[in-house]
Amino acid sequence: MQALDTATILCRMALRNLRANRWKTIIVGTIIMGGAFLVVVGTSLLDSLDRSMSQSIIGSVAGHVQVYSAKSKDELTVMGSMDMEAPDLASMDDFSKVRDTLMKVPNVKAVVPMGISGAIVTSGNTIDVEMAKLRDLVRKRQAGDATEATADSYNAQKGHVRQIIAVLAQDIRNIRILQSDSALPPEDEEAVRTAASDEFWNKFDDNALDGLEFMENRLSTLAADADMLFLRYVGTDPKVFAGAFDRMRIIDGESIPPGKRGFMFAKYTYEEQVKLKAALRLDKIKKAMTNRGVTIAGDDELKRFVKENTNQVKELLLQLDQIETADFRAKLQRLLGSGEKDAGKLLAAFFATTDQNFNERYDFFYKQLAPSLDLYRVRIGDTLTIKAFTKSGYVQSVNLRVYGTFEFAGLEGSPQAGELNLMDLVSFRELYGFLTDDKRKELEGLRSEVGAKDVGRQDAEAMLFGTVAVSENDEPDARNIEASATGALEAQAVLAGLAGKMQRENLADRIYDPNQLQSGVVLNAAVILHNTGAKDIEKAIIDIEAATKMTPTPLKAISWQKASGIIGQFVMLMRIVLYVAVLIIFVIALVIINNAMVMATLERVQEIGTLRAVGAQKRFILGMLLVEGLLTGAVFGALGVGVGAGLVLIVGAKGIPAFNEVASFFFSGPRFFPALGTSNLVGALAIVFFVSLLSSLYPALLAMRVTPRQAMQSEE
Repeated sequence: MQALDTATILCRMALRNLRANRWKTIIVGTIIMGGAFLVVVGTSLLDSLDRSMSQSIIGSVAGHVQVYSAKSKDELTVMGSMDMEAPDLASMDDFSKVRDTLMKVPNVKAVVPMGISGAIVTSGNTIDVEMAKLRDLVRKRQAGDATEATADSYNAQKGHVRQIIAVLAQDIRNIRILQSDSALPPEDEEAVRTAASDEFWNKFDDNALDGLEFMENRLSTLAADADMLFLRYVGTDPKVFAGAFDRMRIIDGESIPPGKRGFMFAKYTYEEQVKLKAALRLDKIKKAMTNRGVTIAGDDELKRFVKENTNQVKELLLQLDQIETADFRAKLQRLLGSGEKDAGKLLAAFFATTDQNFNERYDFFYKQLAPSLDLYRVRIGDTLTIKAFTKSGYVQSVNLRVYGTFEFAGLEGSPQAGELNLMDLVSFRELYGFLTDDKRKELEGLRSEVGAKDVGRQDAEAMLFGTVAVSENDEPDARNIEASATGALEAQAVLAGLAGKMQRENLADRIYDPNQLQSGVVLNAAVILHNTGAKDIEKAIIDIEAATKMTPTPLKAISWQKASGIIGQFVMLMRIVLYVAVLIIFVIALVIINNAMVMATLERVQEIGTLRAVGAQKRFILGMLLVEGLLTGAVFGALGVGVGAGLVLIVGAKGIPAFNEVASFFFSGPRFFPALGTSNLVGALAIVFFVSLLSSLYPALLAMRVTPRQAMQSEE
């Protein structure tokens, strides 16, 4: 009872003293309130950003945990790598055994086989494409196909090629008007003039293949519209991948059918790298004006897009034959109200868009002009030839049908989620240099044809360079060229010199056993968990490494955040920045509060001495000042927490729009919805009480030293 009375007296005296020094109390309290506000808002935003980004990374490719061989030289990074070269990972030779082991680990829901690599693909320029079409028609005519349809197609295609040559010739004339020297060497100019002449085309039918060879050798390089596509791709089981990452959705075409080789573009990559550049720039202008409210007149990037479109109309002209050129000319003359007959100048005028006419011309382009153009260099259904360096250092290629495009819901405009394309795992293994069943059959056929023998690893180099003779009785060692995935790399390197003896068939239509996807070689795998909290993921990593430690393929397991490379470290960096800012603010607050309370204590020497004179103990004085500090912290800290919580709830209800495509990835969608957690409130209040208590301690210790004699001396 006495303790309760004492506490009541302390509180009353503390409140009286705070009212008596209200201005100092308000100054100190405002600092505390600002700090509490910052902690609540900052930690809420960061925690929400962490959750959003984890959803983006986990839901697009990484899963909750990534596993790969512990024998690997490099660390695995599935996205966010600054290095274009794939990491050097040791292979997991039999994925079925790895999967069975992982599925026995508690909390594991699914395991997705993977391998990540990249290749540069040349899509070919317009002259190459159109020449190839004309060559096919020439061969049909020479093979005796004299149908009317073939003749019409041949004449139309010949006219198209002639139109392309005319565009190149017009470019040279335009350059000559502007400057005396041409940008082309004299021999190239002469080649263009020759191919554009009536004499050349009058004789073309007599020896079409020679004419084509001349144009292909001398003119193809002049149409510099070829695209070099750098494609990063993940080889996987398409069906398992789609089931594990439920945010994936097909946009164009279809998924890769089971048992078929194939390729799927990420929609973002397809738009950015494969789409006609003029159309892509129009799309970007439209998106910026619609989503960000910017104007062409007020944005330097949009001005650049407009200028590039007006200067680079040749990529459109090269696609048009004579009939299509005349159609474009008529449509553009009507729209622009112009009598200009040069289709190139009309297109340049059309693309000189402003804020006032952009929407009209954007709609006109897609409704009137686009149907006559190939908007994408590679179309759905085309066969894409992908060449890549294997780990043995030689070039391997596969022909894959493009089945469609895909994206992840909420991450449509994100370059991070849209950088990885999709490939069947069988084709990935072959590109990477592993021995697939198809490749094994080819090698067997090749060996039978050329009389090749099994050669031990120790004899391979000697055989290649002719320094050692191997007798027919030599027995191949256990590391046979077909023994394992690792041996397969060496086997293909040894037999690569014989590859020219065989014309490889197109494997795009061959059906393979889907079980190959689950039983062959993989480089890494995504693990999906049932329970997905931070502690659950940490425990799963420990359990996975422990379960595989004594197996033939020990695994290293890493969290989604580490697997995402520099992207996953972004939130950690922001959290460090926030905590440093909070620390600085509260250190400053601690100094200010401490100084203010020291000054207040020195001004109250008489009052404290009088209390001591009437019997107040030192601990009573200590308690009184500590209560004053804690009450100030409690009141103003609660106000700061309340204001911060209210702001987070208001913003969380409306959301924050993603200001660019990168932000949409971190927000896991077009808008960011911050959420308020109990830990944010408790953490802010705990920090406030700690700072208030610490800043009150030194002034309270000073007050304990005040004696009744000092009080009487101050009165005199």
